[in-house]
Amino acid sequence: MGIQIQENLTKANGFLNAGRPEEAKQLLQIAAETALDSKEILFALNCCHFMINSIRQAESAEDSFESGEIIINEWKSFESTAARDHMPQTILYSARRGFFTLALENYSKLANEQDPRQRAEICRKIGLCYKKFGEYETAKNCLLEANSLFSGSAAVLAELADCFALCGEERKAKVLFREAFFLDPQKIDLCFLDSELICCLIRKVSDKGLTGAVLQEWIPVYGVLFGIFTVKRELRSQEVGRLKQEIYAKENESKDPSSDTNILTPRLINLYFWLIDHYVLTNTEQSKINQILLKIKILDPAIYSLFVK
Repeated sequence: MGIQIQENLTKANGFLNAGRPEEAKQLLQIAAETALDSKEILFALNCCHFMINSIRQAESAEDSFESGEIIINEWKSFESTAARDHMPQTILYSARRGFFTLALENYSKLANEQDPRQRAEICRKIGLCYKKFGEYETAKNCLLEANSLFSGSAAVLAELADCFALCGEERKAKVLFREAFFLDPQKIDLCFLDSELICCLIRKVSDKGLTGAVLQEWIPVYGVLFGIFTVKRELRSQEVGRLKQEIYAKENESKDPSSDTNILTPRLINLYFWLIDHYVLTNTEQSKINQILLKIKILDPAIYSLFVK
């Protein structure tokens, strides 16, 4: 690749980085005239075209939040294809930075939102953008604000846990990941989690052939079995009551022949794990623990064997 072509590619990457695909495309088209077989240039052009189309879609949105959501969802779609096709990482990084730069511009317009719940979601998305830039401390502060505005969000806690892990605060990360997947695994967008702590767990569970919603439900179960979700806390009395109510509801739901056991089984097992932890931490008599262990054994003997070994 000639010096001029390489310079154009470098400049184009800079424009992609800044979310300016039209300018990047002009440079790449010039470079492509003399380097038609360059995989890097062709991929960079593909990034430009995709980003341009994404911006057009975002411009048709009703408000800035929806525009940001369109940009992020477009990136998810593009990244999954690029990762599968093993595209050049340098260009992929520039494209990712560009997409999240555009998303951040839209979310930042709503920074003065007064409704606490909506502001929490905006803070979460702003935090996500900064995390994708590698600015983990800034991201963490945004996510801490989101959690203070509206606590109990699985999505916020998972992103916050990811930031703690990326900042090297693994113990805090383990606590928050465990909490997030207990609250609602379905609300956690796995593709936006970046730390090796959680990505390694996701890969291991995926290797078992699990995908989609079922994969998300099994992650907290295997998080316990693989020794990742190991940092535990004592539940408050109200939380114990809610935990037992949810177990009762899920057990009744599982008796319905039309229920989805693929989702219910791991959800119930995770609830049982939490109840066992509560019994252990509060020195409850062994007979109650044995009752829960028997339920796990009946539900899934293989999981039971892994848990008690």
